[in-house]
Amino acid sequence: MNGRLIAAIISNLIEEAALVVIVLVGLPEMDINIPLPGLIAMMVAWGVLSVVIYRMGSRALRRRPVTGMEAMVGRRGKVVSPLAPEGLVKIGAELWRAKSAGGSIDVGQEVTVLGSEAKRLIVAAGRDAP
Repeated sequence: MNGRLIAAIISNLIEEAALVVIVLVGLPEMDINIPLPGLIAMMVAWGVLSVVIYRMGSRALRRRPVTGMEAMVGRRGKVVSPLAPEGLVKIGAELWRAKSAGGSIDVGQEVTVLGSEAKRLIVAAGRDAP
């Protein structure tokens, strides 16, 4: 077991203990009584939620960070100034200098990023460009 898993288990046990104290001590002070089956259901739901969050977080932490121009390969965007052969494309909310891999591409056409060269993207027309 790794340290993060052990910390998650200990944290979950402390949270479950706090839930028990609140339901058995805190709520009765305010004349709110939750039956034992209700407490058990809350503890099971909290445990399931903790496992789901742990697994999602672990998956996200294992994923390699996506940065730089190499990360743009395969992304799609639209031409905002004609590529003849160079111009601008919009990918997401960003404008990028781009060069057409072959021929001119008109404004508004969709392009797919094939690579990068000298701080500009190399793009091809269409959604499913090679």
